Parts: sequence; C-alpha cells; structure tokens
Amino acid sequence: MPNATATPPFKTLGIVGTGAMGRGIAQIAAQAGLTVMLHDLRKGAVAEAKEFVGGMWQRAVDKQRLSGTEAERYLASLKEAATLGDLAGCDIVVEAIVEKLEAKQALFEQLEEILDDQAVLATNTSSLSVTAIASTCRRPQRVIGFHFFNPVPLMKIVEVIPGLRTASDVADRVEALGQAMGHFTARTTDTPGFLVNHAGRAFGTEALRILGERIADHITIDRILVDQGSFRMGPFALLDLTGLDVSHAVMESIYHQYYEEPRFRPSPLTRQRLTAGLLGRKTGEGFYRYVEGKAQVPDETPPPPAEPCPVWLGAEDDEARRRLGELVRAAGWPVESGEAPSAEALCLVAPLGEDATACALRLGLPAEHCVAVDLLAGLEGRRSLMVTPATHAAYRNAAAALFAHDGTPVSVLDDSNGFVLQRVVACIVNVGCEIAQQGVAAPNTIDRAVELGLGYPHGPLAMGDHYGSRRILTILDNMLAATGDPRYRASPWLRRRATLDLPLTSA
Repeated sequence: MPNATATPPFKTLGIVGTGAMGRGIAQIAAQAGLTVMLHDLRKGAVAEAKEFVGGMWQRAVDKQRLSGTEAERYLASLKEAATLGDLAGCDIVVEAIVEKLEAKQALFEQLEEILDDQAVLATNTSSLSVTAIASTCRRPQRVIGFHFFNPVPLMKIVEVIPGLRTASDVADRVEALGQAMGHFTARTTDTPGFLVNHAGRAFGTEALRILGERIADHITIDRILVDQGSFRMGPFALLDLTGLDVSHAVMESIYHQYYEEPRFRPSPLTRQRLTAGLLGRKTGEGFYRYVEGKAQVPDETPPPPAEPCPVWLGAEDDEARRRLGELVRAAGWPVESGEAPSAEALCLVAPLGEDATACALRLGLPAEHCVAVDLLAGLEGRRSLMVTPATHAAYRNAAAALFAHDGTPVSVLDDSNGFVLQRVVACIVNVGCEIAQQGVAAPNTIDRAVELGLGYPHGPLAMGDHYGSRRILTILDNMLAATGDPRYRASPWLRRRATLDLPLTSA
C-alpha cells in the first residue's frame, strides 16, 4: 500500500501501454491518490486493464485488506485516454511500451507536442539508456527512468534513473512519487542494467559456467545455492521461470553494452538451449521438465554406506579444524592427531577458491585420500564436498557417509577452483563492489535494492561482510591465479576494504 504520510508531487499521471507493467503502475498510482489516464493503441486494451486492476482491488476487499469504498474510489480514478492528445492535462506520463529505442523516442517526441513544458516524461525501460531515449527530445532535462519490476504491486522497489541531462528537481520529484506509491526508490546512474539487473549478472552466469565445466549438474547447483546459500530459488529454476528468451537477451545485452566485460560474460549453453526452444516453464521444458507447471525433480540418492575410518584434518585455520573435528567426533569416527596422515586415513581439507588437487599437492597429501569440504557457510543446511580426479571411490564414499551421518544432505562435486557456493557468492559480492566503486548507487541503496529486486538473502555488500570480505578476496585471488580469467579480478572496492578490515558497506 502507498506511504500514507507522503503527498504525491504530481496529481495526474498518464500511462502509455497497459500491459502487465502499465496495469501494475496504474494500480499503485491510483492507490497513492493520483488520477490515472490510460492510453493504449490496441482497441479494448484500456478496458481490459481497468477490469483487471478492478478485480485485484475486489480481491483485496474480499480478503478484508481494503474497504469497498476505497476500491470504488480507486477504480473511479482510472480514466481512459482514447488518444495521446487526451493526456494533455497530465503532469507526468510513464511509458510502458515495447522495449525498442526508436519506439520510445518517437513516443516522447509526440508527447512533447502535447504536454505542458513542465510535465515529466518517464520511461519504464529495463535495459535502454535513458540518455539515449531523451536525446531526441527538445527538453531532455524532463526525461527520466522510472523502472518498476513485475508484478509491480508486490515488488516494492522502483529504480529512479536520471539521464545525463535530467534536471535534479525532476529526479527528486519522481523519487518522491515512487515513495508515495509505497515503493523503495533506488536512485541510480544511467548505466547498462541500471542497478538491480546489473547486480544480478553474477548469480546466473557463474552457475552456468560451473555447469559448463561439468563440476555438477543443474539440480545439484540449485540445491546447494538454496540449502547452503539460503537463496530463495536456484539459478536454473530462476532461468526457467523468467524464460531464456528474456534472460539470455539480457545477459548478451549487458555484456555487449559493457564492451565485453568478462565479469558479465554469458554462456554458450543458454544460446544453444534458446535455439532448441527449451525456454523454461512457458514451453514445458527448460533446464527442468514441467508437468502441469511443476518441475520434475528426482529424489536425491543417499550416500552409499561406508565403514568408519581414521580421519586426518588438513584444514589450515584453527576455526575450520575445530568445526571439522567436532563433526567427525559427533559421528563417532576416529580423528588422527599426527603431523601427517596414516596410510589408511581420509584426509579432509577446506580450501578457499582453490581446487582439491592443488590443495592436496601444496600440503603434500596423497590425492587418492583427499576430499575437500566447503566451510564458507558452515555445516548447516547442506554440505558440499569436492574430490580430486585421483580420489579413490572408497574415500569419496567414506566422506559422503561421514558428512551425512546426522541426516544433513550432502553434495559431492568434481574438482573445481572454488566450490559452487564460494564461486557464486564471490562473484555476486565482486559485482556489487564494482557497482559501488563506479558510484552507480550508494552502498545502502545497492544492498536494499538487490534484496527487494532479486530476493537475495543479503545485498551483495552485506553478503561480503556476512561471509568475510577477506575470505571473499582470497577466493577471487586464488581463482584468478589458477584460471587466468579476468572475470575473477577483485574490485578495488573489495580489495581496499578487505585489507583494511573495513565493512564493504562503508562509503
């Protein structure tokens, strides 16, 4: 619901385009007390939009979240603008039309001939440059980005994006409008992907990279990020929900707009699946297959039984060694205390951004006996293990049985520089730090916008502080050293604050 204490800085709001986004904006604008003028080229579209929004209010009345009087008043404030000329009395117009630069420019040129010179032109674009949209207007200072997320009434965030020539008072008034509508307003610069879509680049692209390296299948990756990382949805379930026809286009667009920045590099896997028509839920099959809208996910196979064996702890810091020791002793397995493992011991290591092979060789351990454990998020929810190519099946099975002794699910990965959670989290934090470094938005705005817009358990900067910025930096540095891929180069924002023991959220 709108902010009851805020007075909208506009009285009459026009909306061009009454699809899902236009309808949602109309609903929250009416609830904020504005008169809303709706225009759409398609005959009957405005009537459909009013009926849809009215139905939403009636549902709220039925659930006693809204009074009948309020619903009637809101519905009465929705009016049809049969022609663009009928928008002449609006003091702000929001376009929610097709995502094509030329179409938006042409519309704004038309509106400039109709509206008062002080009226604001707002674009709901999700990917186009606000500056470019404004470039053909005679008064570009009144053009601004006002980007909502679908479904608008539920996604309580709107990005306010001034173009390079947008007047500061226009930005202030539009930000106040978003707040009056009951949304968190994220003031951001006019950069590719703005804030939320920019910050969301790492989650899917790094998961796709892990899948492409055959470290784990998509189901395992999703399970790890939900159970270990506390994300609401795994990246492949999310790609299926959004649809690859949308997701892949956004990945390519932002990558190219940033002149092939490696941190945003898309995966050939999505291009191939897009070509095959495996778009996700909308086609009945994507990464998952769907029956009656429900993803078909096989049950997990429990670890094979294994006899207890001696365990030698190769974790290099005291806290990691303590955690592993407690788990092994709780399972009733013997812990070796010697400086080197015996010939029968299972060797447990806990690398950060390093693969199990390199860790075993660096510590002088027999790779055949080595299993790596991810301790980034502790040992609750799900436990991730990683084996070297030389690890004997007996020790792999022993480690899986050991870590599953109390019923906690276990995922066993093939060798990788960094586990699934380490890699995805480190990349999310790094992209968030670079957004802060570039001044796209203030640190607290970055975190709150990502929490609301993407549903992450923490914003990227707070996530780095949660897991430890020094650990995140170690993961990235080790991955960069091992792969040589500039995708993993650490942002200066991260490196400086981690080495100074400052919070990543500090400005």
